[in-house]
Amino acid sequence: MARFDKLEFDDSRQHDEPEDRSAETRRDETDWMQRADQHRRTGLYENALKFYSRALELDKSLIGGWLGQVQMLVQLAEYPEAELWARKALELFPAHGDLMAGRGQALCRLGDIKRAHEMCDGSLKQSGQSAYRWMVRGELLLAAKQATDQHCFDKAQQLDADWLVSAEIALVYLFYRNPSRAQLRARRACETAPDQYYAWLVQARCQRALGLDSQARRSLQTCLELCPGHEDARQMLAELETGSVSSLGRWLRGLLHR
Repeated sequence: MARFDKLEFDDSRQHDEPEDRSAETRRDETDWMQRADQHRRTGLYENALKFYSRALELDKSLIGGWLGQVQMLVQLAEYPEAELWARKALELFPAHGDLMAGRGQALCRLGDIKRAHEMCDGSLKQSGQSAYRWMVRGELLLAAKQATDQHCFDKAQQLDADWLVSAEIALVYLFYRNPSRAQLRARRACETAPDQYYAWLVQARCQRALGLDSQARRSLQTCLELCPGHEDARQMLAELETGSVSSLGRWLRGLLHR
């Protein structure tokens, strides 16, 4: 748990630019929130988590910072910590709809479906609406193998047309091993924002999970055209190419032994 006391991370594995320490001290909470959003949109969740934390160090009233921390911890599969920080946030902002949804998602990933439903139900009863609340509702239905999850995800996309919503829905489907539906959402993300390389990477993951290796390679090539140094895309492409060579070798050996 000590690693999460201040939600500070060693981001040496991330594709981040070197920090200018003098410039860093001049950043305000708005700058840190913007940086968090930028890194989230490139899949650099540890960096995003760190920047949400920096924003909250300057202003603990930033609900978006608390929510972002919870969401990034879920993406990093740190579910107990996500649930803990959602509870801490709800102590400051009781009955906040999105924070309740965040705790519900963490509880769902922890397998506590009953309390997750309670949180999710409560979040939808609060004033206002958000795409995230409906995403969590969709995830709960998906976890329970109920057929109405698509309606909830559609509702989320109607409330927020941001490509990131579609991409993060695709990641939910991938988590529950449903790559065919994940691919539909990832395709929408790519169509909505063809200049966003992370959308293409998510689509490639869906296509690879479906065994659509040639399509996955094309998505990865597009990703690399937009971000030539992307390490994960390069590695996945290399794995796909190696797999193709191995498959060809097995096919040729099969011909020789007929």
